[in-house]
Amino acid sequence: MSDFDSNPFADPEFNNPFKDPSVTQVTRNPPPALEEYNPFTDGRKAPSGNVEKPPMPSTQPAIMKPTEEPPTYAPHTQETAAAQAELLRRQEELEQKAAELDRREREMKNLSYDPRKNNWPPLPERCPVGPCFYQDLSVDIPVEFQKTVKMLYYLWMFHAVTLLVNIFGCLAWFCVDSYRGVDFGLSILWFLLFTPCSFVCWYRPLYKAFRSDSSFSFFLFFFVFICQFAVHVLQSVGIPQWGNCGWISALTALNKSIPVGVLMMITAAAFTGSSVVSLIMFKKVHGMYRTTGASFEKAQQEFATGVMSNKTVQTAAANAASTAARGAFKGNQI
Repeated sequence: MSDFDSNPFADPEFNNPFKDPSVTQVTRNPPPALEEYNPFTDGRKAPSGNVEKPPMPSTQPAIMKPTEEPPTYAPHTQETAAAQAELLRRQEELEQKAAELDRREREMKNLSYDPRKNNWPPLPERCPVGPCFYQDLSVDIPVEFQKTVKMLYYLWMFHAVTLLVNIFGCLAWFCVDSYRGVDFGLSILWFLLFTPCSFVCWYRPLYKAFRSDSSFSFFLFFFVFICQFAVHVLQSVGIPQWGNCGWISALTALNKSIPVGVLMMITAAAFTGSSVVSLIMFKKVHGMYRTTGASFEKAQQEFATGVMSNKTVQTAAANAASTAARGAFKGNQI
């Protein structure tokens, strides 16, 4: 309905439904609990007490932070410095060893060094007499026999020292008893005789036997070493006038002087120890000899081959043959 049809003299709120007296009365006096009604709640009473307020949203921009800070790496720590120092030290040592090897190699080329040059006995360079033998157990002797050869070498050294002490014992005996000059003189002779002969006659054959598995050297060692054992027994007995401070001589010297007798008894104990160790080592070497495959037939063959290949023997045989041929030729002419 347009505004031209309305009554301008009528009340403007006459036709307003919200101005009705019944409606205005209800709106002015609302029923109880109507204002507290919230249709969006479940109708349950909120718990009493302080209610935590939800956190207010932050107005700051979102920034992603790492959960863990990365470790700080120092460019040069103490451990790395120590490792570098150790590497440098080893490098210097290797360079020094290389320089030393180069120097030795040049010396060997210049001096034409012989690796098997005689080195025993170890004499000083100023000595007019040089070494007579070459000896290197770690090179010449197999590993399984090195211990045995070393023990026999120490046995030879012990016997040589015992013979030297025997000289002083006989000298002390001669000082307290003027009739013992013969023993003192023979003690010097035994030291000068048995020391080199025992080395050449039984130790060197043993060394050659284990070095080259020589049957002939084994048999030579056994023969001479049995004689050496008999000499040890006689020396430990100590028969007077034989030049040995054995048990009999030591007990006799106790009647003249107790200190001299004690010195001689120590020497007698050393001779006895040499005898016992010699017997033990003889059995040990004999057991090793049986495992090497050596035999008497091989010893004969080696002896024959060695004799025939000896230049001295060949020269002597050639001279004998030429002399016999000349004699026969002259006899035919006559």
